[in-house]
Order: sequence, then structure tokens, then C-alpha cells
Amino acid sequence: MATVTKLGEEYPVVIFSKSSCCMSHSIKTLIYSFGANPMVYELDELPNGQQMEKELKALGRKPSVPAVFIGKELIGGPNEIISLHVEGKLVPMLLKAKAIWI
Repeated sequence: MATVTKLGEEYPVVIFSKSSCCMSHSIKTLIYSFGANPMVYELDELPNGQQMEKELKALGRKPSVPAVFIGKELIGGPNEIISLHVEGKLVPMLLKAKAIWI
């Protein structure tokens, strides 16, 4: 879990994704739409991607991707991100993490 957690803390927004995953694409598009520039790790394109996927599963992510860290905290996957957006809490979270500016 050390690798995923460490990478998740290096940038204001980090997305662990797979290039073939439609939900990953949707979440990345949503985050980009606010002007954020997340660090994206495409697990299917990385040599240690399978190990990182195991770490995400150990952190409770099932399915493992997409997994989103905001402000050094694992927020969750698509359900959590969309819920935060619908509740009007996603943009304030991105602002607090200094991922976007007004």
C-alpha cells in the first residue's frame, strides 16, 4: 500500500485509472472539466500496475479503478466522486486541495 499511498499524496489530485475503463474516463473528464490537472496513473500501462492495483484493492477499492485521491486523501471511486459533485462538495474539495483556483 505504500506505493499507492505515497503517489496519492504527491499531487493535489491523483487518479488511478485504466486506459480501457469507461468509468475512469468519465471521472477524469469530470475532474478536468473544473480546470484541475490531475496526475493520472494508467495501471494497464505501467510496469508495476498490477502491484498498484493489488494495493488499491487492499485499501478497499473494489473495483480497483478509478480511485481518486484529493488533498492527499483517498476519496474513493466513481460513486463517491459523483455523489460529492451532486451534493456540491467536489469543487470546494478541489479548491481546498489547491487543485483549482477561482
